[in-house]
Amino acid sequence: MADDMDEDMPEETPLRQDLTCPVCQSIYRDPVLLPCSHSFCRDCIHQSVRFSRTCPVCRGRFEEGQEVSNRALSDASETFLKQSAWRSSSKRPSEDTCRLHLKPLELYCEKDEEPVCVDCVSMHDFHRLLPLRDGAPKCKKELGFKVNIFEKKVESYKKLRSDLNKTVEYIKSQAHQAEKQIKSEFDRLREMLNKEEMMRLNALAAEEEKKITTIHELVRETEDDIVALKQLIVTLKKEMGNEDLPLIKNFKNLKRKAQWTQVNRCFPDDCLLDMGQHVGSLSFKIWKNMQAQVRYYPVMLNPNTATPWLSLSPDLTHVQESPELLAVPENLERFDPCLFVLGAEGYTSGRHKWDVIVGDSPKWILGVCKESVARKKKFTVSTNRGVWSIGLSKGVYTALTPERTELQVEQRPEKIRIKLNMDKGEVSFWDGESAKHFITLKHEFGEKMFPIFGPGLHSTPMILTQGKIAVHTS
Repeated sequence: MADDMDEDMPEETPLRQDLTCPVCQSIYRDPVLLPCSHSFCRDCIHQSVRFSRTCPVCRGRFEEGQEVSNRALSDASETFLKQSAWRSSSKRPSEDTCRLHLKPLELYCEKDEEPVCVDCVSMHDFHRLLPLRDGAPKCKKELGFKVNIFEKKVESYKKLRSDLNKTVEYIKSQAHQAEKQIKSEFDRLREMLNKEEMMRLNALAAEEEKKITTIHELVRETEDDIVALKQLIVTLKKEMGNEDLPLIKNFKNLKRKAQWTQVNRCFPDDCLLDMGQHVGSLSFKIWKNMQAQVRYYPVMLNPNTATPWLSLSPDLTHVQESPELLAVPENLERFDPCLFVLGAEGYTSGRHKWDVIVGDSPKWILGVCKESVARKKKFTVSTNRGVWSIGLSKGVYTALTPERTELQVEQRPEKIRIKLNMDKGEVSFWDGESAKHFITLKHEFGEKMFPIFGPGLHSTPMILTQGKIAVHTS
């Protein structure tokens, strides 16, 4: 009969209301009494004080340790539970309910980026709270920005992959060109130089393999990044299609996932073959065996630095205007759009000299420049831009200093001699035929210096001349 009475008891009785914790809305479990006379479950009050040490009902402050066990309330709660067979487990909050206040999650806190109920408002003082229908679009918008960024990155990586694959083909063509030049030289010296020839071909093949292997590895890494980015985009788009509340509840986790921590892929430094090493001054390097046929050039051209509008000879001693824009990689060393090419070797010390035949070209620039000179933008050639040079333009010979010093030239020189003294910080310019001095520019260079050549867009080639070889033995 008592059981029947318990089952017929109204859902909300005054006794049950008196024995219900104001925080969890369940019958008291191990209740404690605060100085303000309000009681709460011990776990509930511990959860509340994480935000502020105030009573959840009256907001009265209390100090740690002031709460005391409420034995009478605890006994009454246990008796009530035994009589009604009611268990708090049947009232566990759902996923859409605030675990602290057991009320629906209807608001979104912009600062904490999480859903809250109306009773949580006091715990989010000075925070901007929005209805879920307004918070979800904000979350989607932010994730959408991530998606756009990753989609653009995918496109940039696709372009990089295409450029890298083209670079592989260009390296192969470089290797083929170098191989032809090497064989041409060794054909003249075949009887005595078979061993030397094979050694250099092997060195070329080894560098070709190394460079291509490096590029292929970067291609593979780029493709892996593309796959990872696409997967991340798919994941984010899928999550963005969820209902508002699940989206917001998972938003923090999504933001953590929506990060790209991999190293940004870019065109690698020093990715092309060192052509000067393989074909530059090749005959000089074997002069001991074939002195009569040696051809030595103090300076060789570096094709990896040449603007696409300049064409170099296979032996890297001639440069002139190309009849069409060359299909070359956009490597970091290359000048573009400025019409320059550098020497294959840079200098940090010592004295160096080289002659350049300019012929009847109406416009040219010759000199030295810092290794850090601008490569990918137009600039005014001057000493304050890291270039120490002279040039011919509109019939006037000029030292390309900021004030543009005009040179007194009696007879048109067809050969220009450049002397570089790194130890004294001087570069001087001479008539290569008459040995007449034009001008000397001084500067504490402070970094590696390279010969620079600007033949202009003219059919007349700029030609490096052979140097004299002096053999001393003892």
